[in-house]
Amino acid sequence: MGRTPALLADTVRQRAGESEGEATVLADRPDGTVVRCGGLVAKAHAPDADPAALAVRVEVAAHPRCAGILLPPVGRVGALPNGRRVTLWPYGEPVSPEEPEAAPWEEAGALLARLHAVPVGGLPGPLPAMRGPAKAARAIARLRAAEGLNEAAAQAVLRAWGGLPGWARGEARTGGGALCHGDLHLGQLVRHGDWLLIDVDDLGLGDPAWDLARPAAWYAAGLLAPEDWERFLGAYRTAGGSAAGHHDPWPRLDVPARALTVQTAALALAKAAAARRALDEAEEAMVEACVRIARFTEAVG
Repeated sequence: MGRTPALLADTVRQRAGESEGEATVLADRPDGTVVRCGGLVAKAHAPDADPAALAVRVEVAAHPRCAGILLPPVGRVGALPNGRRVTLWPYGEPVSPEEPEAAPWEEAGALLARLHAVPVGGLPGPLPAMRGPAKAARAIARLRAAEGLNEAAAQAVLRAWGGLPGWARGEARTGGGALCHGDLHLGQLVRHGDWLLIDVDDLGLGDPAWDLARPAAWYAAGLLAPEDWERFLGAYRTAGGSAAGHHDPWPRLDVPARALTVQTAALALAKAAAARRALDEAEEAMVEACVRIARFTEAVG
């Protein structure tokens, strides 16, 4: 166990009252390390996480207006001896990858609609911006810095990126003032009594269409079955979601979905190059989607 996971394991054991309890590393990446001990989960956030913004995001998750939507934290933001900010959360059962037919797409759509409807006046603040576009820009920076890339694929991704408006590339604040999750996928739901959203690292004010963008991108690339897309979108609309329109959702979703397609393809290419491996089928589909996006953008000028 590395230094950060070991420090985090000590922290969560102490809080759980189990000095010798078994700690399980659930994730250990540069942008976050997650350790579980019993009914508690501790997360060490990215070294460059903004402490003030993280504190506000955690306070929002604990706010009564977000009850039943966001998993509430256990206490306030702390810090490890190495300086990494750490938060504590109750353990929730994640979505099972072994049962795709039982994936909670309706619950995800309804939770997003409720999140987007939360009145932001009076919430802890100042509320930071939703970090979705900034994460897309970081993926592109990682792609540009990678070595051993498939150059033709990388250039297609960069051309698709160049056709996006500035706000979708993190160059300006996104339009809209709704409370947004910023990084929605099924890995961001856990069952803790009911299904709840987790991971507030990207939570903030922005365009709620961004939260629908990843499922929309998967659907457009052929990776999400039409019936699952309809389950998700229908539940979002039924719960009063504001970002999908009443009929055709694509006028709102097109730009965010293209941005998430580019982000996903950029990360896939960079990771594949670092591991010296070929793209898998899903990664290939996202790169091919970028090729189509680039061709369309260049054709219409």
